[in-house]
Amino acid sequence: MAFVQVIDYKTSKVDELNKLMDNWLEATQGKRTATHSIMGRDRSDSRHVVEIVEFPSYEAAMENSKLPETDQIFHELLEACDEEPTFTDLEVVRDEQLNKIAVGTFFEEVINKRNPDAADDVCTDDYREHDPFMSSYDIGLAQAKTEYGEILRAFEPVATIESLTAEGDLVCARLSYKGRHVGEFQGVEPTNREVSGTGHATFHCRNGKLAESWWNMDDLGLMKQLGIVEA
Repeated sequence: MAFVQVIDYKTSKVDELNKLMDNWLEATQGKRTATHSIMGRDRSDSRHVVEIVEFPSYEAAMENSKLPETDQIFHELLEACDEEPTFTDLEVVRDEQLNKIAVGTFFEEVINKRNPDAADDVCTDDYREHDPFMSSYDIGLAQAKTEYGEILRAFEPVATIESLTAEGDLVCARLSYKGRHVGEFQGVEPTNREVSGTGHATFHCRNGKLAESWWNMDDLGLMKQLGIVEA
């Protein structure tokens, strides 16, 4: 589960505090586990500075805190502060923006870059996919990757996300695609015909990864373009 740490500082040496942060970033390049951080000053109290740091998990945050550079910078921060900083540890229970990023990454890395193995990074290990176009309406990640490869080799599609709507742990993507039938697919020899279509996909996200999906594509329209069924 994603983890956020909020650190409250009281200091009259904000510039010094900022410089210490720069030194820590430089010293921990390639080592730190934090994925994002921001620092802000309270408009109503110029001595109140808040730092918000994001981590993939609590365990990753603990790895970060054990770095020798982190221990050193903490002691220097204490000297720059008027009071000892306070820490608030938050388990992220909802992050719709993170979920939308995961969906966008799936389409860009898996489909547009034609790399089924990229699904390992963006999907959970127990990912389930529901798509009537696949060999079964309920398949796991390994089978989904195999069938992604078949589709990508056969049609070389490029997908465009027309819109993304997120609510809670669900993200709905309205999409379109274009491609060309250049490889055998489900017994149909390549026709070299250009193909295009539209559809929707809904994703259930968990901890910033895709855990389940439901697809609704214009499969009949694709078969018409390939000449499998009459228009």
